[in-house]
Amino acid sequence: MSHVRVFVSFDLDHDAELYDMILAQSGTAGFDFAVLGGSERSGGGDVGGERARSRIREADQMLVLCGEHTEASIRMADELRIAKEEETPYILLWGRRELMCTKPIGAKPAEGMFSWTKEILQDQIGLTLRNERTDAQAKSARADAQARKGLTP
Repeated sequence: MSHVRVFVSFDLDHDAELYDMILAQSGTAGFDFAVLGGSERSGGGDVGGERARSRIREADQMLVLCGEHTEASIRMADELRIAKEEETPYILLWGRRELMCTKPIGAKPAEGMFSWTKEILQDQIGLTLRNERTDAQAKSARADAQARKGLTP
């Protein structure tokens, strides 16, 4: 099974250890994802978060690690907005079992926040792979149909 390439959005000021945990999980058996990168402080030359946009665009999926202060993180709200603009699917993960976690600004109220368990993460990553295959098959079928139309009188 191929790896899903993920970008990880997290609150740098409060949840850096959650990012470390997801990095550790990405290298273990049963987790078919590779972390391309995660939230980082913008440098002076990174106008408009272009580095983040590039990484999110390259990712197959974005994991949003939600913590107690997520709704106050402007960076996470920007990363979610970019994921939507780039049509990168994302999942919201409840990062701290013992605390009330919040969603980033821009997340829809109806969007669920998934418990961060091995099984749920595997299921969500597997769903991304299945959706990519289905999308690729649909595009291929449309291209074939268009080619056939072009060949017929």
